[in-house]
Amino acid sequence: MKKRFILSIVFIVLLVIIFITFKKPITQENFELKILLEDLDTPWAIDFLPTGEIIFTERNGKVSIFDNNKKIIIAELNVNEESESGLLGIAVDPEFENNKYIYLYYTYENGNRVSRFILEENKLNNEQIILDNIPNARFHDGGRIKFGPDGKLYITTGDATIPSSAQDINSLAGKILRINKDGSIPEDNPFGNYVYSYGHRNPQGLAWHPITKQLFSSEHGSTRNDEINIIEKGKNYGWPKECTEQGNYRNPIRCYAEFTLAPSGIAFYQRDLYVAGLRGTQLRRIIFNDDLITINYEEELLNDLGRIREVVEHDGFLYISTSNNDGRGIPRQGDDKIIRVRKI
Repeated sequence: MKKRFILSIVFIVLLVIIFITFKKPITQENFELKILLEDLDTPWAIDFLPTGEIIFTERNGKVSIFDNNKKIIIAELNVNEESESGLLGIAVDPEFENNKYIYLYYTYENGNRVSRFILEENKLNNEQIILDNIPNARFHDGGRIKFGPDGKLYITTGDATIPSSAQDINSLAGKILRINKDGSIPEDNPFGNYVYSYGHRNPQGLAWHPITKQLFSSEHGSTRNDEINIIEKGKNYGWPKECTEQGNYRNPIRCYAEFTLAPSGIAFYQRDLYVAGLRGTQLRRIIFNDDLITINYEEELLNDLGRIREVVEHDGFLYISTSNNDGRGIPRQGDDKIIRVRKI
């Protein structure tokens, strides 16, 4: 009997070893990292000009271009930087070569807004406010802006610490918004206003699947309960209900109830979804099943860089930014950084 028990234990151990072997997580050794910029102050969002230069924001109000290994400051906005607020998202117009438009999301004294600028001779000029009076607070300001495959500008907004506002389809808070480039309301928006989806607490990431073109979003929950959602037009995503609760609303494809990830930027890279983790201090890789919707498994990557705020894909590389100077991290030498990542 004792011998059979020992053999059973050995068999179970062998099964565990086999499982780990075939599900072995990708580690940092599988990636080539190159630090492009350092000594930054909370780099929040990254985009690219058509000629390949990086254009990025720092939460204190600076907008910069990284060109020929140099940081060129092209604007210093007067923003209200307090806790999670300040200069946040950036988006380059899909028709930039013709119009030179750059879009920014930032906090001022009385709210958050999206403004359009013209980039001329390495300076942002001619600000035109295209969406104003988005509710703001020290926390839950959203702030990600990206152009979708349809040419519309999508904007994430937080509930500005008033959870009930997320369920009010006439409020700009706790939403994913969709607007035309000139700030007007698209005719096919679901409620005849800027709102595309609602019931969000603090969505921080936007990315479209490269094959299905479905919109994915990451969202901060309260006391864990962070979410990855597939966003559909006009749908309710539940907040202030937690993602652990079932209800008459869209449930996330992933609810992080077991630990706090605090997901921020997200990006698709080689068909997998990469999620920047702030409190989770990692870049998380999500691998999907053949249906491209349900999750097969996940991996924790690059967990020695501290808080990761942004991840974007460009030209076969991932670009990430650290956020250890945001008041919640432990700054290290050279923080904060923008790093280029290539899977090898």
